[in-house]
Amino acid sequence: MVQKVGIIGAGQMGNGIAHVFCLAGFDVLMSDISKDNLDKAMQIIESNINRQVAKGRVSEEDANAAIARITPVVGTDKIGDCDLVIEAATENEEIKKQIFQDVCSKLKPDALLATNTSSISITRLASTTDRPEKFIGLHFMNPVPVMKLVELIRGIATSEETYSTAKEVVTKLGKTTASSEDFPAFIVNRILLPMINEAIYTLYEGVGSVESIDKAMRLGANHPMGPLQLADFIGLDTCLSIMQVLFEGLADSKYRPCPLLVKYVEAGWLGQKVGRGFYDYRGDEPVPTR
Repeated sequence: MVQKVGIIGAGQMGNGIAHVFCLAGFDVLMSDISKDNLDKAMQIIESNINRQVAKGRVSEEDANAAIARITPVVGTDKIGDCDLVIEAATENEEIKKQIFQDVCSKLKPDALLATNTSSISITRLASTTDRPEKFIGLHFMNPVPVMKLVELIRGIATSEETYSTAKEVVTKLGKTTASSEDFPAFIVNRILLPMINEAIYTLYEGVGSVESIDKAMRLGANHPMGPLQLADFIGLDTCLSIMQVLFEGLADSKYRPCPLLVKYVEAGWLGQKVGRGFYDYRGDEPVPTR
């Protein structure tokens, strides 16, 4: 039975995952290599939960109890008593493998291990651990407190018991699950990221401006957010990483990352999180950068 959950990584995804778990009554150990990241994550979680209180979705008593269930810690030395550990670090395979190699020796034998990767092979990540049968992909959508879906991805060795337990835990969070086979980028990003990449090609080739492309998809396809704005929200480095996984994993030229996406990432213009991407967010209103 899963009662205590470890979250490795206190960034955008990690703090969102910690948020939903603490509200659902789980004890949460939120781990990061930086105390500053942990402090910032706690501020974001408190702010977002207080916003739910203000909207009448969560009582003040439940909010205070939820926040108190989170224990922020630097490093992974205290993660050994967790029943489920979810890695939510940057979308980089080598970094993820290093994390799993570090934590496996600290986990109790029956602990489940999960990754929040949005594109990387679950089977390959699981093979670097001491428990591939207890390893699974739990791909939460961003922003985690708002989005209802969690993709469940089994590696070749994932046991039925691990899958069933993971599905039960996700259901307790009030989320809906969709099961994906272990193919590059799974379901959501296999469909979404090529669309975003094509929107960037449309900009690159001069078919339309940033503003026109986003307006066309919002008003012409009824998308709540234009694809370039969405790319900025996801993070252009993450978008590029997923496209690279698709291109390398499926060996099909239709998944070739747009050179303009590469250029933005090389420039450090990664989207909202750094203040500039396809839009400049440093003023009162976002302004297209092309």
